[in-house]
Parts: sequence; C-alpha cells; structure tokens
Amino acid sequence: MKKSNRTFSKVGLMVMMLLTASIFSCSDTADKNKATRSSTLVNIQISYPTAQGDQPLDGRLIFLISKQIDKEPRFQLRDDSKTCQGFGMDVLDWKPNKPLQFDPKAFGYPIRSFDSLPSGEFFVQVVFHKYETFKRADGHVVKLPMDRGEGQQWNKAPGNLYSTPKKITISNGKLPNLTLALDKKIPLIAQPKDTKYVKHIKIRSKLLSDFWGRDMYLGAHVLLPKGWETHPNVKYPLAIMHGHFPSDFGGFRTTPPDSSLKPEYSERFKVEGYNLTVQQEAHDFYKTWTGPNFPRVIAIKIQHPTPYYDDSYAVNSAAQGPYGDAITYELIPYIEKQFRGIGEGWARFVYGGSTGGWESLAVQVKYPKEYGMCFAACPDPIDFRAYCLVNIYKDKNAYYKEGTFRKTLVAGHRDYLGNVDASLRDMNYRELVLGTKGRSGQQWDIWEATYSPIDKEGYPKRIWNRMTGVIDKEVANHWKENYDLAYILKRDWSKHGKDWKNKIHLYCGDMDNYYLNNAVYLAEEILSETTAPYYNGAVDYGDRAEHCWNGDHDNGNHISRLRYHRMFIKKYVEKVQKVAPKGADLKSWRY
Repeated sequence: MKKSNRTFSKVGLMVMMLLTASIFSCSDTADKNKATRSSTLVNIQISYPTAQGDQPLDGRLIFLISKQIDKEPRFQLRDDSKTCQGFGMDVLDWKPNKPLQFDPKAFGYPIRSFDSLPSGEFFVQVVFHKYETFKRADGHVVKLPMDRGEGQQWNKAPGNLYSTPKKITISNGKLPNLTLALDKKIPLIAQPKDTKYVKHIKIRSKLLSDFWGRDMYLGAHVLLPKGWETHPNVKYPLAIMHGHFPSDFGGFRTTPPDSSLKPEYSERFKVEGYNLTVQQEAHDFYKTWTGPNFPRVIAIKIQHPTPYYDDSYAVNSAAQGPYGDAITYELIPYIEKQFRGIGEGWARFVYGGSTGGWESLAVQVKYPKEYGMCFAACPDPIDFRAYCLVNIYKDKNAYYKEGTFRKTLVAGHRDYLGNVDASLRDMNYRELVLGTKGRSGQQWDIWEATYSPIDKEGYPKRIWNRMTGVIDKEVANHWKENYDLAYILKRDWSKHGKDWKNKIHLYCGDMDNYYLNNAVYLAEEILSETTAPYYNGAVDYGDRAEHCWNGDHDNGNHISRLRYHRMFIKKYVEKVQKVAPKGADLKSWRY
C-alpha cells in the first residue's frame, strides 16, 4: 500500500479552510427579518381523511413547492441550487377529519418565509412524517420517527401520508387559498428472499429493547463463501461492511446485466449508462467471489437503523442507546454461531466508506480486541478540529468566519475543483425544515444524536444553535472525550496501542466533497507520531479524488465505490498473520 508522505501543519490547514470558505460572503439581516415576519398571505388547509387511519397523529408536516414536476416535490429537496422549496411544522395529536391550518410562520428552506416566494406557476405537495412515542429506560418520553424498513427516509417511509401534487400560481408572495388532502399512503416494503449465497437474518436486541422500552431489532444480509455447504468443518473470518441502511446484499448479482435495461445518466458521476455499469460490476463480483483464487470468508452488511437515522453509527450513545454493544456482543456472535464464523476478534474485520468509514474506525477504537482490522474510506470527521470546515473547540460560530467588518459563510459542499454549491448554514437549515429536536433523519442531526449528551427533554443537545451557528463549548468537550476518534487514539495509545497496531488503515480523496480529508490529515499526524508500538497501518490519499475515494489509484470513484468487498477482503488476508495469535487457523478457509 502506498503511504502518503505529505505533511500538513495546523496553521496551514486553518489557512486552507479559511480560503475555501471565503468564497461566500453575506449579510443575513434581511433573512432574519423575513424569517420572523408574520405572513397574512397564507391559507393552507390540510385534511387527514379517515380512510388513511383513525388514530391521532404526531409528526412533522412538510409543505413543498417545486417548479418542475418530472418527479414529485418530495424527492426534490436537496442542498444545492436545484432544490425545491420546503416549509415544516410539528404536529401533535392530529385527529382524522379535522382540517389543520399550515402555520404561515413556518420555517422555510431555502427561502425563509412564504411572503418572500417568487411569482409564477408551481407545483405543491405536502408530506406527513409520522412519529411514535418512546418511553425510554432513562425516564424520558420522546416522540420520534421509527424506521419501517426503508432506512429512515421521510419521503419513502411506509405509512407516511402525502398529497397528490397540485399546480398553483403564486403572485408577490401570495398563495391561493389551498385545501390539500393527505390522500395517499406509502406502502409496505417487500422483504428480500434468501438465495444460495445470500441469507437474511433479524434478531431482537435485548440491550436496545430495554433502552427504548419496546422491541428493537438488528438485521444483516449475509454473503456465504463458495463451498460453505460442502465444507461443514471449516470456520470462516467475518468481513463486516459498515455503511448506510442496505435493503439487501447489493453489489452481488449472479446473472449478467439486464439487456432490456434503459441506460441512465448519473448526475453525481457524470457517466452515461451508470445503471448498466452497476449491474456489470455486481456480476463481476459474483464471478470473483466464486472464482478459484478469492479468499473464503463470510461477508455481511448490517441493518441498524434508529429513530434518528438510517444507521446508529455503531457506537453507544446517550440519545440512541447501546448500539455498539448490541452489534458487537449480540448480532455478530449470533451470525458467527449461525454460519460458522471463527468467532474471535482477530478474525473479524471491518470496512466501509463515509458513514461506514467512521464506523469502521470507531468500532476498532472503541473495541480494540473485538475487531482485528479496519479499513476506513472517506470517513466522516474523525478529528473534530476539522469537523468538516469547523473547529468545534476554537471556532465560536459554525456558519461564519467573522472579522471586524465582515463575516463569510462557511462552505458545506464542493466539487473536485473546489466549486462550492452549498453552505454549511443552508445544509443545516434544510434539516430544520424536516425536523426539530434532531429529528430530520439527516446527516448533521445524526452526528448530534450519536455524539451529544441529552437535553432536559431527552433529545440530543445541539453542538451549535441551529439558527445562529453559535457553538456550545460544553457539548464540544463531551464530543471530544467520547467520540473524537483521533483525540482518543492519542489519549489512549499507551493503554491500547498494542491492540491497535497493524489494524488502522485510512483512505480519502484530497478533494473530498465534504472536506473530510482535513480530519484525516490531522489523524495522520497523530498516527505517524505513535511509538511503543508504532501503529504500522496506512494512510493514503487520492489526487483530486472526491467523496468517497477508497484507495483505488487506478479507477474513478464511480468504479471503486462498487469494489469494497473485493478490495478490502484481499487487503485483510494479506495482513492477517500480523494480527492473528500463534496457532490460529489461517489455512482451512483458503480452499
């Protein structure tokens, strides 16, 4: 593995962050005035017909306005300039057949208030995201959206109600009087079926059920090695891929690409016919997996959605409960017992990108002996001195770099050339439309749900004020001591260094879209200074590579992101002798 020899000083990193953010300059006094101005130009009635249920509802009502109708407005709310408009309001105890007046003062994104909307013809739609009441073991009663098999997606969650899109005309910020009916309900999702190679499991977690005060489950999609059924005495290492909610074991296809499939353009990768590429890569992996020279291991993708996100971030936390322990001590041993895993720490290795990259490093850090190696690609911020472009310990405000005479918006998303299409503030404001109290089901909220202590109501404490961006230093300190992975590695190296040796491998593009490479630079400095023992892992960067580069110097992101299993399983096998104890079985599973 090629290891980067570049070094970055802390001063240099801060200069880079300031220069990148400085492309935005603003004065948001007008926005604040608009957000607080009472509108008298909005009369929107929402009806909840008895046909859609007869129980009172709690949840979030989201009103959407779109210029285009090539797809429903509920699928058009995003961070960049192509977004539709959204407004959100909380709803409690809404009874059927009782019309609800949409709040004219509701917070909006990207435009803050109704009376600032442009004139023209638009399509409108309303979605109701249902909440459930949880009576947690810590004594708090909270209302949150329970995952219903979709991976915590507000616009796809089974049971959520929504209206048929309707065309309207807006004139000088004034909407016509509207009555919208929640006349549609998102249907249940069919569960995947077992095949020769792929099995699906689901277990009740006692740890999580006790915490949440209701039955809570963990699941996994299990990919068995070729010859598993004909080698009944062989026990296998366990390859654990972390990441966002998987509906099945994607990326594994026993048949060639569908010849009747219409080629689709990938906006993200700017590649024509990308859907065909995805199917071809999946079929190629099947041939590799069942071929004569591929290591025989059990590979799994786990399902651990929470009421806050499509997965738990695989660690214990105050707001979400003991997911780290539940996965490590309940789910994984169950899988190893059911499918003949070796069942020892050295024979479990983890890998993933982005969220999965953070999780892979986090479980290796939090459970030094229970996991034998981690491969973390484009990880979410692993050093909170570079929480994307915010230093939560030194910066006073997350949204702005402030001087005496001006303040500059902090960037949130860029392309590989540095062109910025979203600010950090607007990314957070979009989440505010989707949910208060950390309930948007989106990225910035799940980081708080994972890292923060809880407030007096039982919800995650904000790392910063969502409206103003002012950082809470007490919360930041809690994050540092419990979830700043680079800091914890440095703090605890004398205690756990011998168990982390040979296990840590980090990969990131140096033009990551979310600036995640900045934290990797800082973590690399810490790892490179380790002694007694030296960490003896790897840190590697992709030149001008975007999110989510994973160490492949020969292919673009659109290809390498589809090859995690074949890449990292081989890397583990190449190094396993360095972490396996004397006398460990390194041969029987390599038939």
